[in-house]
Amino acid sequence: MHEQTFIRRWLGELPIYGLALALFALCVALLARHDVYPDSGPMRVNFTLFLSSIISALVIDVILFLVRKRPDSPIAAIKSRYFSIAAGNRAIGCLPLLTMCIMLLPFFSKMKAAIPLFNDYTWDATFIAWDRAIFFGHDAWEVMQPVLGYPIITATLAVFYHLWMLLLYLGCLFFAFARIDPVLRRQFFMTYVLSWTVVGGGMATMLASFGPCFVGPMLGNDTFDAQMAYLNAANEQVPVMTLKVQAMLLEWFHKSENGLGSGITAMPSMHIAICFLFWLAMRQVGPWLGRAFAVFLVIIWIGSVHLAYHYAVDGLVSIIAVGAIWWVTGHAIRAWDALLARTKGVAVSPTPSIAPAE
Repeated sequence: MHEQTFIRRWLGELPIYGLALALFALCVALLARHDVYPDSGPMRVNFTLFLSSIISALVIDVILFLVRKRPDSPIAAIKSRYFSIAAGNRAIGCLPLLTMCIMLLPFFSKMKAAIPLFNDYTWDATFIAWDRAIFFGHDAWEVMQPVLGYPIITATLAVFYHLWMLLLYLGCLFFAFARIDPVLRRQFFMTYVLSWTVVGGGMATMLASFGPCFVGPMLGNDTFDAQMAYLNAANEQVPVMTLKVQAMLLEWFHKSENGLGSGITAMPSMHIAICFLFWLAMRQVGPWLGRAFAVFLVIIWIGSVHLAYHYAVDGLVSIIAVGAIWWVTGHAIRAWDALLARTKGVAVSPTPSIAPAE
């Protein structure tokens, strides 16, 4: 990758960096008004998770490459594929996006944990009513329970709910490094930034709610006591991974912890927001990927309700919000490319993956 290619890529991605920095600055300013300041601990943790993901992805790719190509000299083939100057330059080209991703989640966690500083949790009763309006007077989990109310199904949904974390690491690495349309890459990352900040930050603060699993201990609301009783009983038969996380989140909330992954907010659902974003993007990468991520989206949405994290409407609002952001970012990226073409004659071309063409 020559210097001119770096310039084309980074110029094309400049609106994403500018948007992210502006939103980070806004978060810092809002938190500073309450004497809350960013710390490096969560960022170091997130860096470690990204580094581990990169290493894991490389190991898997090396194995698949050697099995598929069966080169006469594996060491030479690996050196040519991963340690050439071209491969190093391609990796460097992705550094700004990866740096942004490493910074994004710690900022989100800090803002999520700080919701009580800006607003009271007053929306749960409204969202319970909305769910009942959709499900003919019943809570959403009650409608699903005859089909899902078996410990093995509950435990399986909890595993899928945790596998969602792979989207934040391996998924972002894919969109940073893969050979895909540069418009799609930039639309994905701009929507990703706005999803975490606008949907997961701004909307979550304005619509502050605890969610089914927390309304009992936090508000003394017994609406979901029967659901929690089932989940705990199921956990006695097959471990339900999400219950330990819920207990940990509750403990962190009472201790005012603000590390990576801390904070409580139900509306909107970031699990659904990110799943929907990946579906929007992956269906343009390949039809079978679109179908796979559509199925994953449905599983996570059902799981979010069945496992008592969310009301059904949490996911619905997330989909509407991310869909609107996706539409706006698509137009914004194309407008930026048109501006570059008019003012500097710069065409943004696809960026190859970390490995050279075979």
